[in-house]
Amino acid sequence: MKYLKYLLILILILGIVFIAKGLLTPSISYENEITVNASAKESWSVMNNETNLPKWIKGFKKIEPVSGTPNTVGAVSKVYIEEQGEEMTMEETITAVKENELMAMTFTMDFMNMDYEMSFKEKDGQTVISSKSTTTGNGIMAKSMVSFMKGAMSEQEDKNLMNLKNLIEGNSSE
Repeated sequence: MKYLKYLLILILILGIVFIAKGLLTPSISYENEITVNASAKESWSVMNNETNLPKWIKGFKKIEPVSGTPNTVGAVSKVYIEEQGEEMTMEETITAVKENELMAMTFTMDFMNMDYEMSFKEKDGQTVISSKSTTTGNGIMAKSMVSFMKGAMSEQEDKNLMNLKNLIEGNSSE
């Protein structure tokens, strides 16, 4: 009986720590960067080509326009991603576009929302592609879970950017 009491106290403490982390860190932010041996124009073109999305974004299945003109500010689309065998749907809203330089968007899901920005800066025949993400959980449990996911989310973005780099450098359309 004594061990059960200690186990319950431990579980209670862990639960409090979990909830407190979500309250103290309701959102996470991270930045990723990669240098590509191609111009900003070529890099943008490859990134912005819808048929390339499954080649560099893990789990990407499809995108369906909802309203507005695709790839313009205010355009809304449904994005379908498969994660661990389950399909997730999110709504993407383009918030900023500057051709060959910047694309920003928000993703809205049941579990969380994400502000995402990708920028392209050309220097000496190469392009630095940077991404910035801020993710906020929807609800206390989601906030707590997101607060523990920063490393995994940043690591996945590194992999996606490496896939994009390989795709761009393997492209010969310029």
